[in-house]
Parts: sequence; structure tokens; C-alpha cells
Amino acid sequence: MSVLRVVAAVATAFACLFAVPAFAQEAAAPPAPDYSWQDKIPHITGTVDLPGGDASLVLGDDYYFIDADGARKVLIDGWNNPPDVVDGVLGMIFLKRFKPMDDASWGGVITFNESGWVSDKDAAKTNYDKLLKSLREGEDEQNQERQKQGYPTINLVGWAERPSYNPDNHVAIWARELAFNSGPNHGLNYDIRVLGRTGVLSINVVAGMDDLADVHAAAGQISRTVAFRSGSTYGDYQPGVDKAAGYGIAGLIAAGAGVAAVKKLGLLGLILAFGKKFIVIIVAAFGGVAAWVRKQFGGKGVVGASSGSGATASARASLFDGDSPPAAPEAPRSGGGDIVT
Repeated sequence: MSVLRVVAAVATAFACLFAVPAFAQEAAAPPAPDYSWQDKIPHITGTVDLPGGDASLVLGDDYYFIDADGARKVLIDGWNNPPDVVDGVLGMIFLKRFKPMDDASWGGVITFNESGWVSDKDAAKTNYDKLLKSLREGEDEQNQERQKQGYPTINLVGWAERPSYNPDNHVAIWARELAFNSGPNHGLNYDIRVLGRTGVLSINVVAGMDDLADVHAAAGQISRTVAFRSGSTYGDYQPGVDKAAGYGIAGLIAAGAGVAAVKKLGLLGLILAFGKKFIVIIVAAFGGVAAWVRKQFGGKGVVGASSGSGATASARASLFDGDSPPAAPEAPRSGGGDIVT
């Protein structure tokens, strides 16, 4: 089922709450939305120098990039996300065969969190079942506030793909299945995080659960598009000189998932996702978020047996489990990419 149909189902649920007499429902259907503006957004291919994070995207032949202005247009005007949620977005990537507003499309939202260097020492010992449970805490109270503000409830159903970490490329990947207004049609947030010297580059793929297999198949390739410049890689970190985030992979996932963090920090307007696609972005650069994550997960993670225990019954196997790790990112080439209108 497409994400557009997910939204339609949620919208139908809202409509049922405000039913009107039958004669009023006979009015003509509203005209189809005009998405002609998307054709004016430049498509950038090749190597793209990102405006933050000392990194480039080496997109190859399959993807194109739209800059921050184009991304805001898609996220706000096309996908109906509130403006404050998309602050800090550097751009988006899409498969070349799709326009952003195509029903079957899915896109990756790119941000950089200058949190400092994130330790990966806890990655192998974190129990992701326990982490999932902690992320669900406070959902009821949070959703009560969301309803007061007129937004749909959001519940973390479980891991659509349980978290995994590739120590060779310093890439963390996890995916969350999200339910909206307790409806049967669920959204997918698929997180790809590439660790660098001063922070973390995030590619958050926003899609429907029906897209999980396709996104999973593409995730390795997407992670390999990221190339930090010389001097800004994870291995360039200098202890005692550079800033450290103060938390590890478990804290990174907790900050990214955000479901419990919102309730604990009172940032009730931060996850306001309802539109053609569902985007849930928590940026740990906010002082309160970073402090909460460091307090909860600083240097300790969520320990326990982790060999397979992190998967929910329906979760897809982790990308890096049982497979050869992706090759190292290609070194950035000169130039800022080719613009195709």
C-alpha cells in the first residue's frame, strides 16, 4: 500500500469524526492538487558538496539531489509538514525514476547533527529490545498532548528493521514502524547514520511500510554515497582535542527515534508529522535532547544479550547481519555536481 493511501486512510478516520448529512456529501470532489511546481526544482546529479558536515554525496547513476530550498518546498508544500520540523534540512535525495510527489516515490531527508564524535564501543553489546521498550515510555501522555494540538497520535509499533552497525564504515542503520491514530496502515522511517569526526550525517528515508523491501535493498548503496572529506572522517577524531558527543550508538538511536524523548523533554511540537509522507526528525543538537541522551545513554548503552534479541517478531533482519559489509565510500571527486532541470 502506498504512503498516499496511508494518508487517505488516516484522513478517512478524521472524516468519520466529523460526519455531515448525506446531502452535504454530494458536493463535487475537490480538484486534484497541482504539483507542477516540482518540475521547477533543479535536480543535481554526480558529486554534491553538502553545505554542512564537511561531506559530499557521490550519487552515481541512480539518485538525484534537491537542495535545501527544494526540500523545504517538498516537505512543507507537498508533504504537509510544519515548517519548524524541517529546519536544518540540507536537502533530499530521490531515485531518478521518481518525482518527489509521485505516489510510489520515497525520499531521503539529509541533515547533519554537529553533536561531536559518537563512540561506537557499545554497538555490539546493546540490547535493542530493551532500548525499544524505553523509547515507548510515555507515548500515552505524549499522544494526549498531540490530540489537543489537533495532530494524529503516533505509536512506535516496533523495529521495522532492527538496529545494526558496520564498524568498518561507521554506519548505523535502523527502521521504525509507526502507527498513526491506531490505524492499520503504517508509516516507515528508515534511518541511515554515517559517523564523522564532528557529528553524524543522517539520511532519513520517509516511506510507507510497503516500501521496506526496496529501501532495505537500497540502504547499503545509499550509505556508500556519503564521503567525509579528509580530516573530517571518523578516524580523524583526536581525543582530548575534539568535542565528543558523550553517548554511543544506543544514545544515537534514542535521539533519532525521539518517541520517548519528546515526552521526557516536553518538546511536544517537535514531531508533527502528517501529510503525504511521514517525517519524524529529532535533532540532538537541541541542548535538552543532547543532555537527556547523555544522561540516559552516556557510555553505557542498554546492555544485555544481543545476538538476535533485538528483533521484533515482524522486524526485517538487520542490513549488516550475515552479509559482507559495504565497501568504503568512494573518495569525493572534484566539482559540485551536474544540475539537470
